Amino acid sequence: MISLFGSKVGCEEMQEIQSSIEQQWLGIGKKCADFESMMAKRLRINDFVMVNSGSNALLLAVKLFNLPQGSEVILPSYTWVSCAHAIVLNGLKPVFCDVDLDTCNISRKHIEPLITSKTKAIMIVHYAGKPVGMQDIMDLGFPVIEDAAHAVDSKINEKYCGTIGDIGIYSFDAVKNLTTADGGGVVSRRDDFVKYARSIRYCGIAKSGFDTSKNTGRWWEHNIVDFFPKVIPNDICASIGIGQLKKLDEFQDYRKRIWEKYDKAFSKVSWLNIPKGPDKNEQHSYFTYFIRLNNDKRDALARYLYAQGIYTSVRYHPLHLNKIYKTDTCLRNCEKLNETALNIPLHPNLSAADVEKVISEIKNFGKQYC
Repeated sequence: MISLFGSKVGCEEMQEIQSSIEQQWLGIGKKCADFESMMAKRLRINDFVMVNSGSNALLLAVKLFNLPQGSEVILPSYTWVSCAHAIVLNGLKPVFCDVDLDTCNISRKHIEPLITSKTKAIMIVHYAGKPVGMQDIMDLGFPVIEDAAHAVDSKINEKYCGTIGDIGIYSFDAVKNLTTADGGGVVSRRDDFVKYARSIRYCGIAKSGFDTSKNTGRWWEHNIVDFFPKVIPNDICASIGIGQLKKLDEFQDYRKRIWEKYDKAFSKVSWLNIPKGPDKNEQHSYFTYFIRLNNDKRDALARYLYAQGIYTSVRYHPLHLNKIYKTDTCLRNCEKLNETALNIPLHPNLSAADVEKVISEIKNFGKQYC
């Protein structure tokens, strides 16, 4: 089966992991600090806070704003559940927003009608790695969280996505452009946010027992400054990330070539639409490629491809359609995507033959059924 998502790991990652095992240090330690330093350097920022998942990075990011309970946060409906969960778990209300069909990204025209006196922040998602138009949204005057889970290598005017808004988050789970097996990160233009994020990621304990013992001699006493779960990373995951960073540019180049092959193959296929690529002032991360069908054959195409050994999916099921959020809003583009969009394989483990098979089978389906 040709997989939809995938990462590529090898000897570089094994070497980094081996050194951690040889040192008998598996928890948070030097490798985490090294990975944070390397990420900060790559993103051209002062500091980077690693955590154990992108989902917990979102939870931490929303907490940093310290918004009044019940405040509204506007976010795209067409995204992963962790975005809304982070808002709800912080005692806030998610307000779901529509997205543009050709990018699956949120934009100002969809946000403005949803603004109320309770609106206190906006969460954007750089879907597939295509940058959101940040300046128009930031001009609305609300704090902005950038979900750059898909966009670790995306830029706007040479500035990395995730570093443009008030707070940015990254995901390094098993299928992302840069994987640490599982992991995430938080960044901010505000030094106080970064400092506080680092201070509470270990169960809200500002200093470890070892650090505390330097002053009191009683290393078992903790300085707990806030209520927060344990979201610290570990050196095994960081070791994988260090190995991945050495190859990220190579991976990105390959992803871009696959994206361009899909564009060339499908741009003149009458029964489907292709996603919008990067503008001239942008750099794309090419995390996932999605097509949109002009007919009612999307589900049939997905089943056909599965039968041919090609796994596809729809990323994402619009959140406002889930009963748990208790909303009856209608978001036309999100709902249209839910019925017509299909994500097809794109990752560095795909062979040239895999890519050609994906293209060929989609076209074969069109000849038979469209």
